[in-house]
Amino acid sequence: MKVKNVLDVPALSGSRVIAGVTGIDREVLHVNMMDAPDIARFLKQDEMLVTTAYHVRKNPAELVDLVRHMDSQGCAALGIKTKRFLQEIPGEVLREGDSLGFPIIEIPADNSLGDIVNEILSSILDRRTNELKEALETHKRFTDHVMRGKGMEGLMRNIAETIDHPVVLLDPYAKPIAYSNVSTRLKKGIGELYFKDFSAYFPDTPFFSFSIVSDRECYSVFVVHTHEKRAGYLLVMGELHPTDHGKMLTIEQAVNVISFELVKENALKQYSKRVKNDFFFHFTEGLYHSDDEVVSRAKEFSLEREANYICAAGKVDGSLAEGSYTQNQRAIDAIYEYMEDEVIRLSSSTHLFTKGDLCVLIFEVKDTVENINAYARSSLGLVQKKIEQRFQRSLSFGVSNIARGLLQVKNAFKEAERAMKTGTLAGKHGFIQLYQTKDIEELLRIIPREDLQEFCAHSLKPLLSRGMDKEETLLQTLFVFLETHCQISETAKRLYVHRNTVVYRLEKCEELLGERVSDSEVTIRLRLALRIRHLLEAPEFSYYD
Repeated sequence: MKVKNVLDVPALSGSRVIAGVTGIDREVLHVNMMDAPDIARFLKQDEMLVTTAYHVRKNPAELVDLVRHMDSQGCAALGIKTKRFLQEIPGEVLREGDSLGFPIIEIPADNSLGDIVNEILSSILDRRTNELKEALETHKRFTDHVMRGKGMEGLMRNIAETIDHPVVLLDPYAKPIAYSNVSTRLKKGIGELYFKDFSAYFPDTPFFSFSIVSDRECYSVFVVHTHEKRAGYLLVMGELHPTDHGKMLTIEQAVNVISFELVKENALKQYSKRVKNDFFFHFTEGLYHSDDEVVSRAKEFSLEREANYICAAGKVDGSLAEGSYTQNQRAIDAIYEYMEDEVIRLSSSTHLFTKGDLCVLIFEVKDTVENINAYARSSLGLVQKKIEQRFQRSLSFGVSNIARGLLQVKNAFKEAERAMKTGTLAGKHGFIQLYQTKDIEELLRIIPREDLQEFCAHSLKPLLSRGMDKEETLLQTLFVFLETHCQISETAKRLYVHRNTVVYRLEKCEELLGERVSDSEVTIRLRLALRIRHLLEAPEFSYYD
């Protein structure tokens, strides 16, 4: 209860605030009655002190220090019984109370301090009991709403009616999930929070408030946690003060119910995701018994047999963090989960699967090849930009050629994987690598494997005779150097090494090969040999009859 409400208790009849009137809205949670010289150090926040001022009767000016100390401690008010030991309260004390906005109450001599303490405490307990009773009833009402499956939108309306403020549920990235009775103008303003990445500025506290200059609205935000992570935010249109215990308890119960509902929804979402990813794994690994079975199962995920698709295989660049495998996997899952929401925003005909540490995007297309490439680059570029903003991580993609029909998506996935490997071998990061037409590869498939192995061994033998680590270091450096058209600076940049290191490795390669790697004939032969080596190591490598 507030100081102004305390004056309504019968035991304080005839009492009046004689200083610090501007502070009568201070919260009173405790009451203390004490007359001791060192009383100040026993006081605490939101506490009201009533006293006869016996301990300062010989030096009333000491009350000034008491008022200052109580104000600095966040105390609520000071009640002094006059005409007993202290005939009147000194003027400097009243001036200090007015200056600080700290309420000083004059209590008549006939009022009992014991009765005052008992009645104020009783009033506080009655209020808190009623608040807790209302909170339990609110929790039951919200829980019944969820158990009956009325949905999150209905729950938001129920909460809004209870606290008399519109509310919005946001996901962990401040994207709106469900609204109550929110106007179109406010919906637009809230939506801008998401696009502006406002969630990056949310403090790590259970409750906070902010305002936006553009719409001059004040918002109160309550963090929604599940058992393992921050699951979202309950946004209230309006400022709620922590001293409004009724509404704060109502919001607390609402947040608990929302948390349970989000856990349930997440469990269903994870189950659906596992089913979807299991289908994609079995499809790309050729584990289904027939094409008809593939087509039948694919319909569950809105994939049509006769539609055309392009496939993009993506992967987070580098290691995510110093931590356990589980921690890194959760970080990757969070990125891919965010991606899935972004993909849905892009187009309903785009599908996301995961396979191992790869995320796979399948775009349904109805356009020419030229426009498809432009579409894939623009869509994937937007996803890369958002991942960079939200997680400070780069994401790379390999993109396939067009797959004419659902059954060709399996080959398109392999093309996307190869394009991804090509970009990775070249030392790129945050790239979008299109799969090159298989002209050279088609020709290589005609040549007997033994001949390819012999050519590769003849061209690279001096580099293959060293230890495994040194061999791979020299071969990777040589590969990136040739792929960057013999640019030393670009090679160093992609390999994250010093320019002199690249020069040293290339000199070592020339020493072992006995010829200059920048020579045009040597360059062609080495590039072809390195491509053949990569092709021979690919598990899906096969020949045409």
